[in-house]
Amino acid sequence: MKTTRKLMLTLPLALLAACSNPSTDAPAVSGRDDLAPAPTAAADQKAVAQLDAQRLQGNHWVLDSATDASGKRIDALFARADKPVTLDFVDGRLAVSNTCNRMGGGYTLADGTLSVSPMASTMMACTDQALMALDKAVGSRLEGALKTELGAEGQLTLRTAAGDVLVFSPQPTAETRFGGPGETVFIEVAAQTKPCPHPMIRDKQCLQTREIQFDDNGIKQGTPGAFENFYDVIEGYTHEAGTRNVLRVKRFNVANPPADASSKAYVLDMVVESATEK
Repeated sequence: MKTTRKLMLTLPLALLAACSNPSTDAPAVSGRDDLAPAPTAAADQKAVAQLDAQRLQGNHWVLDSATDASGKRIDALFARADKPVTLDFVDGRLAVSNTCNRMGGGYTLADGTLSVSPMASTMMACTDQALMALDKAVGSRLEGALKTELGAEGQLTLRTAAGDVLVFSPQPTAETRFGGPGETVFIEVAAQTKPCPHPMIRDKQCLQTREIQFDDNGIKQGTPGAFENFYDVIEGYTHEAGTRNVLRVKRFNVANPPADASSKAYVLDMVVESATEK
């Protein structure tokens, strides 16, 4: 018997620059207003905003703590203790993961305020009621205008209009760690691993994988080749025996890998399709 499920997804913080007042003892310069901002102030502010955008997009933001206006912990946001709610900012869009459904919406940042548009989500039902409630708890707090702060150690704090305070820790993205964008590829992973030769690991079991192609409409193209031993690791993916998966992954080139290591790194982007085979 085979069951199949598919899932397809159709602050920088504005820093306040403190300017010191000019000395009252300084001689006046004819024709010049010493209290006026320097001619390059607007350009400097623009550069700061751009740097902050790079900081936002260069990290995954993992929820560390969440309290309401009275300082009480918001337990509903921690339904998955082993997988905290995580935010990713890419090209003007905010993506939320480790909820029941994948969620996302557009965002803008101006004057220290992060504005998030109403979010869309996939429609997968979770049997755990706490996970179902997590989606609502996240969505209701992330939509709208959020005041932002950047901590001394890089933590991102979001404050809602209702007084909730959400604190996120940064984790560098794969693009940051590997120094550039990766290549998006689709990999099918067979339900069962197989023994494979390895000079350092006795009785090693390898994933059986093959690349597959999709067109712009998500339709598989061509005939995939045979499954082959996969000696690398797909970061973020844990294989379950008996489950076949189609994965969307980012493949990166590794600069100066150790002699016994691969020159490629694979990072899971999402599970596109899953089928349990019995």
